[in-house]
Amino acid sequence: TNPAFKEVLSRIESHEDCRNLPMISFLILPMQRVTRLPLLMDTICQKTPKDSTKYENCKQALKEVSKVCSQFLCTSGKNGCFPCINNAGLQCEVPALQPFPLVSSSRWLLKRGELMTYVEDTGLFSKRTSKQQVYFFLFNDVLIITKKK
Repeated sequence: TNPAFKEVLSRIESHEDCRNLPMISFLILPMQRVTRLPLLMDTICQKTPKDSTKYENCKQALKEVSKVCSQFLCTSGKNGCFPCINNAGLQCEVPALQPFPLVSSSRWLLKRGELMTYVEDTGLFSKRTSKQQVYFFLFNDVLIITKKK
């Protein structure tokens, strides 16, 4: 809400050193790096010969890195993205077909955004394609695709 802060932030984000990236992209970088560690460790395990003495160390390291990463995601999900889930729950109207508890202590929001989808309507004599705006919510265990009302 501070106009001076907005001005300075805008100036910093538009600087060539920042490559016009928003501040949020820099705040998310450490989280992305931590989540890539198990993938890196898994690749190292795959490249290590199974008969090598280092293989067991690799497997143990993969197990530990995965544990740290999952704790990190749980913590960041519960504390960092829980308000996003609540906000998403307020914005979405789930049809009354089946009850779906959106807000849960074991669920966190990974990504959300608006996308354009192409819907194909095939009739008896014609085929028509139309564009439709949809909004995606990707959680750790479910993908929800919604339409704006």
